[in-house]
Amino acid sequence: MMKDMASSRLEDLCLHINMKISNVKKCLLLRDLGEDDSRKPVLRKIQKEVILVHDLLNEMESEVKQQEKLKDSLKEMQKAAERDQREAQHLLEHIPRYLPKPSQSCNTVPAVKHKEETKAVELKNEKKPAKEKKAIKEAALITTEEFESVPAYLKGRITYDQINTVVQEINKAVVGKYKILYQPLKSMSAPVRNLYHRFIEQETADTKGAFFIVEDDIKAFTQLKLDKRFHSILSILRHCQRVREIRSSGLIRYVIC
Repeated sequence: MMKDMASSRLEDLCLHINMKISNVKKCLLLRDLGEDDSRKPVLRKIQKEVILVHDLLNEMESEVKQQEKLKDSLKEMQKAAERDQREAQHLLEHIPRYLPKPSQSCNTVPAVKHKEETKAVELKNEKKPAKEKKAIKEAALITTEEFESVPAYLKGRITYDQINTVVQEINKAVVGKYKILYQPLKSMSAPVRNLYHRFIEQETADTKGAFFIVEDDIKAFTQLKLDKRFHSILSILRHCQRVREIRSSGLIRYVIC
């Protein structure tokens, strides 16, 4: 067995030496080919091709590096997109119950026509002009950013939803009041006419052009309890510039900002 192993190693060594001798012979042959004038054009052509291949390999290497940079950039973009998707999913699953209105919303009701208004002569087929409408100003809902900015001594245990519930009820009272004010007197029932006259009596020079309500309007048009929490929320709404107060003749008027 030892003899077989020694024989095998000797054969491998002989094979290795023969390969080296063969490589040396090839190198000598190639060196001699360079001196052969008939083969020089072919060698020059091969040299040019080798240079072209070398340049091509350099371009390929540059392109590979650029692709690697692009791959890294795409990975970063993928991570950012996945992060944005998680944040969007979180926002979708935690949409606030109340969202701020994109713009000052207004309810509109037809304006009352005065009896003294003169009638213009119209052609038979002419369309009647659209009735003029008056807007009713409403308070915008509180945003989450505004809620976070409210001082702790004002908020206490009052929640974001509770504040916006009061805002909605205040708007309901404002709309209810001014719809009556914009109605023709002749179309009013006796109780509504009494409300109309009360509204007119509560107006002052300071409230001209403003939309306001009083506590009686809140009682008449909403189910809100005018308790301590309600007045605390009013303080928050004043802080957030949703309402302001005008006090005169022992009456508090809550003006929509």
